[in-house]
Amino acid sequence: MPILRSYYQDVYRSPVVRLDGYSGRHGLASSMLAYLDFGGATGTAKDGLAETMLAFATERGALQPGMPVVEASSGSFGAALAVSCATTGHPCILVVPSNLPIARRQRLQDLGTKIVVCSSGGRRAMDRIAQETAERYHGYFTHYFANDDNPEYHRRVTGPQILKAAGDSIDAIVIGVGSGGTVTGVAEYIKAWNSMIRIVAVEPAECAAISGGFIGQHGIAGIGPGFVPENYNPYVVDTVLTVTTADAERASKEVLLCDGIPACTSGGATLAAAVQRQLNRALKHVYPLPLFSLLNIDRDTYGTMLEELCRNSPKEFQKAVTPGRWKDRTRQDRCSL
Repeated sequence: MPILRSYYQDVYRSPVVRLDGYSGRHGLASSMLAYLDFGGATGTAKDGLAETMLAFATERGALQPGMPVVEASSGSFGAALAVSCATTGHPCILVVPSNLPIARRQRLQDLGTKIVVCSSGGRRAMDRIAQETAERYHGYFTHYFANDDNPEYHRRVTGPQILKAAGDSIDAIVIGVGSGGTVTGVAEYIKAWNSMIRIVAVEPAECAAISGGFIGQHGIAGIGPGFVPENYNPYVVDTVLTVTTADAERASKEVLLCDGIPACTSGGATLAAAVQRQLNRALKHVYPLPLFSLLNIDRDTYGTMLEELCRNSPKEFQKAVTPGRWKDRTRQDRCSL
């Protein structure tokens, strides 16, 4: 057995599963596939991205050994970057908003990061402080909302994995838009192979910057930054759909009950978008991603959601999550939950 430089080379696999339970619950004529990206250290879709972005920067000489790495992030990418920095010998500095919950800030600090608090402004103010911090400490600002290394990772990894798993049998790929790297990288790769596959971008209905709608507060962590990110390429996106926070939360609960997959709210948003009538009418297969990203849900919130599901439908929940019993259940059983 060869000795690997990183466990991502062997362990980091993203399975593709068919969501028969969720599809049946909504009476979809088309089948639905899900790309589950959760194999990294933090259990989110950002682990491979963070490590690869550091590798790209090192290869071109922008990131030198021991150089601090700076990013404006308090979510899953920040946590993944902290782990990647720790394993590669780089100090990690994260710029976070002043309203970040104490528990989340403590968790980032536990991962070895230095926290810089931005007391005013939004994303642009945080990016400005991150740039200034990188210059002050002679560090490297990853700037993953505007860094082509972000979509390049998805051109090299996510897109090829999807095409290898599903080939040309899919009609559309549904992707939530946060930094814009996933939708751009996947779409550019897929469109180069088959321009007939439609790309559907998803954003919160309460914060619809891409589709030119209302911009406000929402509860779908991981997507909907409130502006159009520089990484976003509109020329490879065929349709932009909006999903309310309530619908995203409902979808994440339904896929847990029907298919035993604990999706975050951003994953729930892609599922809710996939079942919208205007998308479902003409499609054979719908391919929502990313679906599995637990860090995008606060641990206490996720625990509360599980407690609620167990309390309201304990028998059905037990059937959905008990290992070994899923394969014995029929499609009708799953749809009746």
